[in-house]
Amino acid sequence: MADGPLIVQSDKTLLLEVDHPAAAEARAAIAPFAELERAPEHVHTYRVTPLALWNARAAGHDAEQVVDALARFSRYAVPQPLLVDVVDTMGRYGRLRLVKSPVHGLVLVSLDRAVLEEILRQKKIAPLLGARIDPDTMIVHPSERGHLKQALLKVGWPAEDLAGYVDGEHHVITLNEDGWVLRDYQRDAVTGFLAGGSGVVVLPCGAGKTLVGAAAMAQAQATTLILVTNTVAGRQWKRELVARTSLTEEEIGEYSGERKEIRPVTIATYQVMTRKSRGEYRHLELFDARNWGLIVYDEVHLLPAPVFRMTADLQSRRRLGLTATLVREDGREGDVFSLIGPKRYDAPWRDIEQQGWIAPADCIEVRVTLTDAERLAYATAEPDERYKLCATARTKAPVVRAILDAHPGEPALVIGAYLDQLHELAADLDAPVIEGCTKNKDRETLYDAFRRGEIPRLVVSKVANFSIDLPEASVAVQVSGTFGSRQEEAQRLG
Repeated sequence: MADGPLIVQSDKTLLLEVDHPAAAEARAAIAPFAELERAPEHVHTYRVTPLALWNARAAGHDAEQVVDALARFSRYAVPQPLLVDVVDTMGRYGRLRLVKSPVHGLVLVSLDRAVLEEILRQKKIAPLLGARIDPDTMIVHPSERGHLKQALLKVGWPAEDLAGYVDGEHHVITLNEDGWVLRDYQRDAVTGFLAGGSGVVVLPCGAGKTLVGAAAMAQAQATTLILVTNTVAGRQWKRELVARTSLTEEEIGEYSGERKEIRPVTIATYQVMTRKSRGEYRHLELFDARNWGLIVYDEVHLLPAPVFRMTADLQSRRRLGLTATLVREDGREGDVFSLIGPKRYDAPWRDIEQQGWIAPADCIEVRVTLTDAERLAYATAEPDERYKLCATARTKAPVVRAILDAHPGEPALVIGAYLDQLHELAADLDAPVIEGCTKNKDRETLYDAFRRGEIPRLVVSKVANFSIDLPEASVAVQVSGTFGSRQEEAQRLG
C-alpha cells in the first residue's frame, strides 16, 4: 500500500497511524502476531516478538499471512531481515510435538531430526528426556511434561502439546441463560479454548471473562478449581456462577484466608496458595485435593511463581487462563505460554467497544506543576525517590476536585498507589478509602454501596486493580501508579 497506515521498522516495532482510513483494517490484521506497547492519541506502537509469533502460529496463522499483512499495510518497503526472521521464528513452533503413544505413553516427536539432535546437546533439556525409541522419538516422563515445555521455549523450540488431558471427576454444570445469552465473542472464546484443550483467553476488562469461564465449565462437565486474585474477586465469581449456571451455593467452596472449603467447584485465592507454613507451601496441596477436570486461572498475568511451579506438574489437566493483558511485569510471559497454554482467543478492545458491549473510553492526561518546595526536594532527591515526589504532588488535589466537579452526579473512582496521598484525597472529597488493610467484608460493603449509587465517590488503592467489577463508574481519576506499568494501565482502564 503506497500510503499505508503502518510503518514497519527493522527493530520489529510497528507504528500504526490511528487516523488513517485503513487503520482499523490494519489493526485487525496485525493483532494476532503483534503486541500493543503504547497507544497515545495519534500513533500506536506494536512489537513483533517471538512469543507473539508463536501464539499466532498456535492459533492457526502461518508466516505467509503475517508477511502478507505487513507488506499490504506498510507505507514503505518492509525490511527484508524482519521478514526472514518472521518465517524462521514461526517455523520453529510445532517442529517438536508432545503426543501420547499407545505403547510408550508420553513421547516427544521431532519433525526435524536436526532439531532433536540440537536440543539433546542442551544441558538443561537432556535430563528431562528418557530413552530414545527411534531416531525421531524420545520418551518423556509425565512429571516432566511442563518442565520440558518451559525448557524448550527458552532455547527457541516451543513444543506443540498434543498429548491430551484427563477428564477429571464428572460434575454436571449447565448454563442458566434465563434473560441473557453468551455474546458471539464469548462463544468464540470458549470454542477456541476447547479446540486447543488448554490456553489463554484475552478479553478487555468488563467484557465478561467470568462468563467465558462459566461456559468452559459447562462444556467440561467436571469439578473445577478457580484461582483468583483476592477474596472479594472470589465471592464475585461465586455470585456470578450461582446466577448464571445450575450450580448452587453448596456446590461452590471458598478456599481463602477466612475459609477452607473444598467442594466440586472450589474458588481459591493466589495469596492463600502461596502462603508458607514452616518454609513450605502447604496449600498447594489443594491442586491434588480432588481429581479436577478444569483449572481456571483468573488474571493469569498475575500468577505467582510458586503456582507456576505447581502448574508445571498439572499438564494433564485442562487449564484456562483469563486476562485482559498478557503483559507480565516480571517478564514471565513465556511461562504462561508453556504452562497454561498459548493464546486461544483475543478480542481487541476497540472491536468490543464498537459492538457496544463495553463503554467507549476517553483518556486524557492532565499535567500539574510542582510547588517551589517540591521542586527543591526533587532537585536534591535520589533518583529512585523522584517518581514518588512527582506522583504525590500536592497540586494534584485541587485538579482532582475540579475534574470531579465537572462531572456532577456521575459515579467516580479515584485510583492511586500511595496511601498517604489517597487518605488526604479521601478526606478532601469526603469519600471512603479501600486499601490493602481494609477487611474483605468492609470492601464488599463499600463496593455494593457504590454499585447501588449510595456512595458517589470511592478512593481505591491498587487492591482494586484486578477482578473487581464496577461497571457503574463513569469517571476514573488516576493520581499515581506503578512506574507506568502497561499491565496496570490496561486493568485500570477496564
